[in-house]
Amino acid sequence: MARRDLFTSGLEMERSEQISRREAMRESAERISLNKRIHEHEEHFKRMNEDSLMHPPEFVIKPRSHTVWEKQCVRLHCTVSGWPDPRVVWYKNNVAIDPLANPGKYKLESRYNVHSLEINRCDFDDTAQYHASAMNSKGEQSAFASIVVKRFKGDVDESLPSPRQGPVSEYGITFQTHIVDQFGVSFGREGETMSLGCTVIIYPALNRYQPEVEWYRDDVLLSPSKWTHMHWSGDRATLTLTHLNKEDEGLYTLRVTTKSGYETYSAYVFVRDADAEVEGAPGAPLDVRCLDANKDYIIVTWKQPAVDGGNSILGYFVDRCEVGTTHWIQCNDTPVKFARFPVTGLVEGRSYTFRVRAVNKSGMSRPSRVSEPVAAMDPADRARMRGTSAPWTGQIIVTEEEPAEGVVPGRPLELQVTEATKNYVVLSWKPPGEKGLEGVMYYVEKCVSGTDNWQRVNTEIPVKSPRFALFDLAEGKSYSFRVRCCNSAGVGEPSDPTEATTVGDKLDIPSAPGKVVPTRNTDTSVVVSWEASRDAKELVGYYIESSVVGSNVWEPCNNKPVNATRFICHGLMTGETYVFRVRAVNAAGLSQFSPESEPVEVKAAIASPAPPYGITVLECVRDSMVLAWKQPNFIGGADITGYFVDYREVIDGVPGKWHEANIRAVSERAYRVSDLKENKKYQFQVRAANMAGVGIPSLPSNTFLCEEWTIAVPGPPHDLQIREVRSDSLVLLWKPPVYQGRDPVNGFYVDIKEAEAPEEAWRGVNNKATEKSFIKIKNLKEGETYVFRVRAQNKAGVGNTSDVTEPVPAVTKPGSKEIVVDVDDDGIISLNFECCDMTPDSKFVWSKNYEEISDASRLTVETKGNKSKAVFKTPGEEDVGIYSCLVTHTDGASASYTLSEEELKRLLEISHDHKFPIIPLKSELAVELLEKGKVRFWLQAEKISPNGKVDYIFNDNAVSQGEKYKMNFDKNTGVIEMIMESLTPADEGTYTFQLQDGKATNQSSLVLIGDVFKQLQQESEFQRKEWFRKQGPHFIEYLGYEVTPECCVILKCKVGNMKKETSALWYKDGHEIKSDEHLGFTEGVLKLEIAQISKKDAGVYEVVLKDDRGKDTSTLNLTDQGFKDLMNEVFSFIANSSTPLKVTSTDEGIRLYTFVSYYNDLLQVTWHYKDSAIAFSDRIKSGVVGEQLWLQISEPTEKDMGKYAIEFNDGKGGLRRTLELSGQAFDDAFAEFQRLKAAAIAERNRARVAGGLPDVVTIQEGKALNLTCNISGNPVPEVTWLKNDREITSDEHCILKFESGKFASFTITGVNTSDSGKYSILVKNKYGTESGDFTLEVTEGTPDLGVTSYWTDAEGNVMFGPNTPKEKMKTAVAGSKMQKRKESVTKTPNVEKLESKEESKSKEVKEGKKLENTENTAAEEQKASEDLIEQQPTADQPEASEQPTEEPETQNETTE
Repeated sequence: MARRDLFTSGLEMERSEQISRREAMRESAERISLNKRIHEHEEHFKRMNEDSLMHPPEFVIKPRSHTVWEKQCVRLHCTVSGWPDPRVVWYKNNVAIDPLANPGKYKLESRYNVHSLEINRCDFDDTAQYHASAMNSKGEQSAFASIVVKRFKGDVDESLPSPRQGPVSEYGITFQTHIVDQFGVSFGREGETMSLGCTVIIYPALNRYQPEVEWYRDDVLLSPSKWTHMHWSGDRATLTLTHLNKEDEGLYTLRVTTKSGYETYSAYVFVRDADAEVEGAPGAPLDVRCLDANKDYIIVTWKQPAVDGGNSILGYFVDRCEVGTTHWIQCNDTPVKFARFPVTGLVEGRSYTFRVRAVNKSGMSRPSRVSEPVAAMDPADRARMRGTSAPWTGQIIVTEEEPAEGVVPGRPLELQVTEATKNYVVLSWKPPGEKGLEGVMYYVEKCVSGTDNWQRVNTEIPVKSPRFALFDLAEGKSYSFRVRCCNSAGVGEPSDPTEATTVGDKLDIPSAPGKVVPTRNTDTSVVVSWEASRDAKELVGYYIESSVVGSNVWEPCNNKPVNATRFICHGLMTGETYVFRVRAVNAAGLSQFSPESEPVEVKAAIASPAPPYGITVLECVRDSMVLAWKQPNFIGGADITGYFVDYREVIDGVPGKWHEANIRAVSERAYRVSDLKENKKYQFQVRAANMAGVGIPSLPSNTFLCEEWTIAVPGPPHDLQIREVRSDSLVLLWKPPVYQGRDPVNGFYVDIKEAEAPEEAWRGVNNKATEKSFIKIKNLKEGETYVFRVRAQNKAGVGNTSDVTEPVPAVTKPGSKEIVVDVDDDGIISLNFECCDMTPDSKFVWSKNYEEISDASRLTVETKGNKSKAVFKTPGEEDVGIYSCLVTHTDGASASYTLSEEELKRLLEISHDHKFPIIPLKSELAVELLEKGKVRFWLQAEKISPNGKVDYIFNDNAVSQGEKYKMNFDKNTGVIEMIMESLTPADEGTYTFQLQDGKATNQSSLVLIGDVFKQLQQESEFQRKEWFRKQGPHFIEYLGYEVTPECCVILKCKVGNMKKETSALWYKDGHEIKSDEHLGFTEGVLKLEIAQISKKDAGVYEVVLKDDRGKDTSTLNLTDQGFKDLMNEVFSFIANSSTPLKVTSTDEGIRLYTFVSYYNDLLQVTWHYKDSAIAFSDRIKSGVVGEQLWLQISEPTEKDMGKYAIEFNDGKGGLRRTLELSGQAFDDAFAEFQRLKAAAIAERNRARVAGGLPDVVTIQEGKALNLTCNISGNPVPEVTWLKNDREITSDEHCILKFESGKFASFTITGVNTSDSGKYSILVKNKYGTESGDFTLEVTEGTPDLGVTSYWTDAEGNVMFGPNTPKEKMKTAVAGSKMQKRKESVTKTPNVEKLESKEESKSKEVKEGKKLENTENTAAEEQKASEDLIEQQPTADQPEASEQPTEEPETQNETTE
């Protein structure tokens, strides 16, 4: 105990001395810094007057919204900054509040920039939106708050207090605020968008209560702007930086304020430079601001960038842009090195923004972020602005009072040089007191020291501002300056001259900072502190740079100057060694770098561990107790070297003095405390130790009674550990209980429940006790948090549960790896594990069955970097088990691999293959034919090195490169080939390729014997001939045929290698086909067109190509089966072109028909009725008319109803068109047939004049006239003759006869002139009437004995007359004239008159002839025509052209 206290006290003394030294150094540095800052502050305000401090109003504290009860008082207050002091006006719903209008209702107060509005005794009408408007000459700002007044249903105590200020607990509620899900140190780049957010938990959660959420950057309150957007969703605060610039770098703090206090959270944001537009260009300047604004003059300041692009910055260019435009104007022609520049030539009353660009010899940087807008106007004029109560519009209006005439202004006052650099000198003064009411302007004059020669500087335009910058002064010379006032009355007296001022930089570049000391902080950060620059004036801050040792590459750690002498550099690589350097910066420039720091390794700083916790008793006997505890949550960055246990006796509840239980540290988290007293009570505490020292002790344990345990069941297991956490599984380890009970422990049970679930939710993981002290728990729910406990059992039963584990979420951590098994090229089996989250102190611990491997006889562990390998020496059955690897000093990085007997067997097979490797082949040895019939033997290896070799074997004999064999071996692709020009019978046998690559070998063989070899040889010879054939004109595609949709057959072939002299001849059956319009040759294709193919086109077709290079022939056999196949294809086109079956009616019956686009006589069709072929008869016939195929059903009956089909036979499946002739379809067709049939009967039986009469008969007087015509009709018609439309009767002069009911004759025995006139014959029966007319003309002349007769055909055309020559009577008369007839209306009752359309249909039907009777009909017509010629009568004996069966007697009468 004494030795341990001595060790502890020594460490504490050393630590306290270090702390004292640090505090002394810090206090000294702070005093120096404070004095320097006060001095610089005083000097600055001596040079600057109050006008330079003008800025617009800003709400430092905004009014907060309130919800109050009726009759309570409420107060809104805010704090406003700005110069001149802003005027604050309060508004209710955008209406200004007037306290005088409502006495006692409102009370307004303004003290020390704190403004308040108090509303007395609120009523419901006070619920509104209120806002405070702060306004001065620089602008206007508003802040809003809402008041909600709630009505209370019960009694209200009118003496309720007014709202109090500050964080207090009202109405008995104390809020607890927790900021979780925090943002960490963040890195961004210029131009990007970044969001910072935290989840805020406030307890108790009130729906209507809203905390005050504020964001700060470097302890400066942030306000919403175009650069920063803030959002509060009720439980999450978010700050969005819309467009990052280096000005946004800094320490960001979220502050959440409730009535019970506030909570804060902070993290640093780093902003790196955007990529330069020109390589090597510097970074953009930052923090551009405007100072000392006047009518035509503004000073622009900025901060230099940390990155110079590798070359010194030559200077800066300042650009200005008038507000409302986008046009940027460069203000300086040459770059200025000083980080401050006076801009002149501004237009009074207009607002401007500014930006700055840096330049080095490589090029120009990107422009900085633009400054805030600033107006060019005299500060004194702002105070005299009119309309102070008018709202701010963004436009500045400068007004003047009426000038007084004739007053010359006096001398300017307090002229001084406020700033002097080698580029410019800035003068400032005060206007004269007696200047009058007219605006004054100024002339500036200079004089070289030692002379009295004053020169006016601004000769052309006087300046309006009491500020002026002089440029183009000679560096090193001394000047004096004075100023004159002027107005319309004249120029006043000059001011007192200034003291001599030497042109040059008055502000020196700061000296280099002193010693830089880095200190370990975290795994990715280092704390860097340094000595401040000595005698530095107007110091802006410091830039810190870091470099990995040995790299010689320096990177900036901050891009925005820091004012302190201590900075935490983040974003470093864990385990790397860095050095640091610092340089100071002010407006004059950047200092030299400080000396480099000592190297420091980036890793977490070491500290003493936190106290252990969870002390429990594992076993108790009469004088000793076994304790167990849990490892500290924080081990201090170093391994825990051991634990120290203390104990004390507790008597009557009063604890005694602590005593040490162990002098030497124990490494296990269990220890037996001895020398205790039986039946006494004790408390214990434990301390952990590491290389940094001994930590503070744990809290005292519960009070335990020292008495011997006698229970039969075992004690609780202990030291529960969780490994290999994944989204659906984890591994739980434990140690057996120290107290075994009466019998040894024979198993364990594991319990599980959700962390937030009640105690009743515990459930068992294993139903059967496990003998192992570990278990893999599966089927977890991803994202759920679990806790576990273990119970031991023996023969007596199950003992007490262990302590519950810490809650564990079932989540696979990013970067988690698994153990990978590997077999290398030498066949060595190894287990490999990689960890991405290692620390410098991390170690790989390999275990078998979760017991650390200490025996190296079977396994060797090799570790390099973040990878570890466990190598099996001689793997065997004894190596079967679960292998796991744990990485210390990580967040539980671990994994396991189960080596089962099957897996071991598989790995051993792979190992054997690697020890005795085989060259893998992508393809085995194969043969193929090349151009010209060459034979190629080849195979492809998957991978082969440049040292690979191949032996070519044929029938066990090696062959080599020569005339017969050509070998190639492409080692890049692994393709091995052997090429032979041709094959001979001697080449029959076995071919083998033998491969060798180092110790890897392989071979592949191919057997070519028997039919296989003969087929290959024949194919090779064929390919060889084909190659020679293609050297001349040849067929690319041999002769074939194509059937077009129009059923036209085209024979065609594709040819190649043609030239002009090449001839192409077509042959059919050995006879050349002469060239005509059916032959064609286009685009290398020869064609022969057969328009309407028939049997005569069958034959053998041949095409012959021939020229001086050779000859090629192609033949197409279109006979027998070839012609049949062709016709089947034609029939297929015809069938597909057929239309659906339709039905029509005729006077004979019902007709079914279909049309095809083309009909061929060879087409075979079959008609079906009810799926059976139709047997044709006189009643059912089929035929073809043109492209119409029809089926005629004569005299149909109901038995003919059913399904009809026509089937086209094309040699394949055929095509069938069907029609259902039944129901309404049959009824309609049958009714139409009946109608047509009746009409046909009426037409056939009506009275008609079958043989006609001539139109005109001319006859000489005295001759006899005889005319005969045929009459038809059923019943026999009545015949009536008319002359000049009057009926005539038969007498001796005019004899009228009607014989046999068929022949009507008209005879005049001797004509005279009185017989001239128009004659008509009228026939009539019940079906109709018809007439025939002729005109008789009698001429005077010598009488001629004889009779004039005329012979007419069936249609009444005169075929032979009295003057027809006999030779013409032997031939048929063509072109005869149709006799005109007159028809009366048909008188047939019960039969409708036929329409013209129906007549045409009937005519179509009558003209149609059966296919099989076509030739017979033609023959009969020809024969009838010949008979007609033979039967021609002589002129003396004319007869009718169509003689019936019973020919009438010819009437010949003679007229004398």
